[in-house]
Amino acid sequence: MALSRRTLLGMAAGLPVSAALAACGSSGPGKSGGGATYWYLNGQPQEGVRAGAVDAFNKAHPDSEIKDTTFQNDAYKTKIKTAIGAGQAPTVIWGWGGGTLRTYAEAGQVDDLTSWFDQHPEVKQSRFPSSFGAATVDGKIYAVPCDAVQPIVLYYNKRVFEKAGAEPPESWDDIMALVPRFNAKGIAPFALGGQSRWTNMMWLEFLFDRIGGPEVFQAVIDGQKDAWSHPDAITALTRVQELVEADGFIKGFSSITADSNADQALLYTDKAAMMLHGAWSYGIQQADGGDFVPSGSLGYMNFPPVDGGKGDPSNAVGNPAQYLSLSAKATEEEKKIAKEFFATGVLQDAEVKAWIDNGSVPVRVGTEKLLAASKSADFLQVNYGIASKAKTFVQSWDQALSPTAAETLLDNIAKLFQLSVSPQQFARNLNAVIGT
Repeated sequence: MALSRRTLLGMAAGLPVSAALAACGSSGPGKSGGGATYWYLNGQPQEGVRAGAVDAFNKAHPDSEIKDTTFQNDAYKTKIKTAIGAGQAPTVIWGWGGGTLRTYAEAGQVDDLTSWFDQHPEVKQSRFPSSFGAATVDGKIYAVPCDAVQPIVLYYNKRVFEKAGAEPPESWDDIMALVPRFNAKGIAPFALGGQSRWTNMMWLEFLFDRIGGPEVFQAVIDGQKDAWSHPDAITALTRVQELVEADGFIKGFSSITADSNADQALLYTDKAAMMLHGAWSYGIQQADGGDFVPSGSLGYMNFPPVDGGKGDPSNAVGNPAQYLSLSAKATEEEKKIAKEFFATGVLQDAEVKAWIDNGSVPVRVGTEKLLAASKSADFLQVNYGIASKAKTFVQSWDQALSPTAAETLLDNIAKLFQLSVSPQQFARNLNAVIGT
């Protein structure tokens, strides 16, 4: 999907494609110097955690170092696809799993790691079981779950709620009733970085689930004909346009980018009352929001139910983890370094502590005591509860689908939010790419 969603929303500029490819060596990745290469998302605080893990590994392995390069979220998606297609992928490919990983696996561009996991059962046993679904293609594991579990969370600003004499929403009807109340106070009901498109998608992910249950999107994944035209899908698409038409989002949302974190700033500067965003947003607000988080002004919850909906209110959407794959084009020496990194450099104790310190729940099992002792204990335990209690955890749509279908999805989501396509047109356009 997007981002980062799910993931690292970056603040530093990415390299141009030519420079990015050159960073891996023009004669093939890692040919000069013998080290492995690794690309991942930038933006703090997550970038610092990933970089710290690389630094620790390099100190312990001075003769087989990993060279890392970072990119902004949206730029990364283009650059990694270009590099892999050109046979210039980094040794270690950071990603979100799902449909994109399936594309790489089916094209023979990433290695099958199933036998490696059989030889390193401790690595598999140390991860949340739910994290392996998006790493698996046709029963084989092609990626190592890493980083943190990132459900999408409904955030709200307690200060502006108090000012408006309002309570957090417990249903979709409550959300719609809050819109005119906040608009009357000159406060945007919802912040949204709509230019990034995947941010809009989070609304549909929840509405499809809460209205129709996870079966509605599963039918899309399964390639069922006309799955997007399911009556509950049309209802969900209609609901989101009703929210747009009611001025539920900040004015000019279609020109606000998530990579700039401008959407987060609207919430912690009291310009917006609520925001639907990934669990990673907590760390950004903690880092950039001054006293907003420490003062207890940030509220958070799972998305509320829709009256009469079929979806279980415990269901979650978002990123079950992030994922590291191994480029099939890498040399044997590079693959050896990468596998050592997978086994001894990823989600070690210092990295786990760093994720927790910045308000994230790492995908490593057995962290409950560390979470409880954290300065962000309340958020982390809510986040852990959402992720671990979800009857269904739906992967972000743009990651679950193939890159081709995902691009059509994101393009039409932008048009849906701009009210330039109807729910029925949206469904027709998406039905045309089912199974691609």
